[in-house]
Amino acid sequence: MRIVFSDLDHASHDIEAEIFAKAGFEVPLLNCRSEVDLIEQVADADIVLNQYAPFTKRVFDALPRLKQVIRYGVGVNNVDLAAATAAGVQVCNVPDYGMHEVSDHALALTLAMVRKVVQMNASCRNGRWEYAEAIPIRRQSQMTVGLIGLGRIGKLYAHKAHSLGFSVIGYDPFYQPNAADNTDYIDAVTLEELYSRSDVVAIFCPLTNETRHMVGAGAFAGMKPHAYIVNTSRGGIIDEAALAEALSSGTIAGAALDTTEQEPLPKESPLWTLDNCLVTPHMAWYSEDAAEELKRKVAEEAVRFASGEAVNWPVNEVVR
Repeated sequence: MRIVFSDLDHASHDIEAEIFAKAGFEVPLLNCRSEVDLIEQVADADIVLNQYAPFTKRVFDALPRLKQVIRYGVGVNNVDLAAATAAGVQVCNVPDYGMHEVSDHALALTLAMVRKVVQMNASCRNGRWEYAEAIPIRRQSQMTVGLIGLGRIGKLYAHKAHSLGFSVIGYDPFYQPNAADNTDYIDAVTLEELYSRSDVVAIFCPLTNETRHMVGAGAFAGMKPHAYIVNTSRGGIIDEAALAEALSSGTIAGAALDTTEQEPLPKESPLWTLDNCLVTPHMAWYSEDAAEELKRKVAEEAVRFASGEAVNWPVNEVVR
């Protein structure tokens, strides 16, 4: 089988190359950015390691030889899963790398907002040494965090927030907190109740047609005026125009975003003008350890598939 990288913006792919070399594969690194690039450059590939290039129905229709696409990361929103399944292409991701990094980053953003760290750092640097500018700050044991999504990362964040004293509530139509996996301290609620009760709303669900812009004007109107929202999941889940309005009007107190609908966040976005909006550059996944784990697992999944073995992380179900 022929394996290729469709695209990759990492500084190196030495880890993958070593794994492939040991398995007897020479894997070229391509620079595909568009449907046309994929159709022209990947026609002779059976397996593709993919980062951003768009695998649409048009691409799958044009690549009858293709058998597997492996995404670098958890999300697969640049892959048309229905088209892949119809074409008999196995799509895989790496859902369990960097889980602690993302949950830690979400917690760091939560604490930065709740303790007003960035705001007070700026105040001190501007010559004002006055804690009263941070008023009000509340004790964490008197606060509630509400999680939208209780998958691997959401449950890790919940555990860490609970350990710091926060009360934890959660909404996930596919999961029920229980004692078997030590999540029975999470109070399962409706989405509307989560918005109304939470002091911090943290998002851990995937971006789908159903979740796109699910957190919009109606959601913000249902939140407490001192509430914060934290997103380390996918941009597009939050309606950013509605968020900017909610932040500027005081409907909610603040937002911390590691992902945005368009990345980088456009310079003309009104979110840049708001002091109560904290932005980081889609870095929640990152540590040196997580980066190495991702590279290794992507390459190993490709070798596994090429060798006729069962894959570890199928996203779709393909009949062969």
